[in-house]
Amino acid sequence: MSKVKYYYDSETLSYRKIETKRGRKVGFILLYIASVILCSILLFTLFFYTPLETPNEKVLKRELAQMKLQYDLLNKKIEQAESVLENIEERDNNIYRLYFEANPIPEEQRNAGFGGVNRYEALYNYDNSELLISTTKQLEKLQKRLIVQSKSLDEIAKLAEDKEKFLASIPAIQPVNNENLTRMASGYGMRNDPFTKARKMHWGMDFTAPRGTPVYASGDGVVIRADNSSSGFGKHIRIDHGYGYISLYAHLSKYNVRQGTKVKRGDLIGFVGSTGRSQAPHLHYEIHKNGEKIDPINFYYGNLSPIEFEELLKNAAKQNQSLD
Repeated sequence: MSKVKYYYDSETLSYRKIETKRGRKVGFILLYIASVILCSILLFTLFFYTPLETPNEKVLKRELAQMKLQYDLLNKKIEQAESVLENIEERDNNIYRLYFEANPIPEEQRNAGFGGVNRYEALYNYDNSELLISTTKQLEKLQKRLIVQSKSLDEIAKLAEDKEKFLASIPAIQPVNNENLTRMASGYGMRNDPFTKARKMHWGMDFTAPRGTPVYASGDGVVIRADNSSSGFGKHIRIDHGYGYISLYAHLSKYNVRQGTKVKRGDLIGFVGSTGRSQAPHLHYEIHKNGEKIDPINFYYGNLSPIEFEELLKNAAKQNQSLD
């Protein structure tokens, strides 16, 4: 039974019963029903349409966020590596390969991409496919550039090794020390023959020195002859330096090497004498390049000072008599 409510009427000075109008009462009922329905709808929506994260989903979400951060950091490191590699590539093309006379590697070859239409097909089904594909492309491009650069450095190392071997092999020192020389008797060119007095071509340089003076190999190589069976040279040595160069040391008194001996520049190979067609103790020295006899004066940069070399040039140019 509903409670009866009263109000005080100031005009009659008495309490009067509150009469509720039927329409208003129905309105309150309808409002109440509508509120209940609305709340039910809201609760239903929240319960069925708002995703509720399980503990495992929260962990996965955190891991995904952490992975995105790691990928961002990885991309920055890749960019730094690319910057360093770009600097190495520039030096490789403009310094190393230029020095060893090798052709620069074109940019198209260094930065060429990978083929294949469906190369990244396996990465398309992820929420972060764009990030994954972009990072993978950067890594693969960096990997290929590193492979190209590695091969280039291998080539440069081989060129440097060959260059070092070449420089060590070229006859580049005077075969007799200056302190042991009496004088530079004759140079390369037309000279008077000491026996016939006729003008003839002198194919080497004559270094006058006491008998027994040490004679040194002018470059790395292999002794291909150490005998006295060549007309006019007496006891002589020939060294094959490779690259088309052969050096000859004639009129020796004795040998310190034999055929097949491997020698280094500066090794003692024999001693000054006057064997063969010789007028006095001296060393006759020749250089052959690809079978042609060339002037040895251009091959003394290894152990002569500029002043000593200038003096040697003056003496070699004198139109005097040779000693053989």
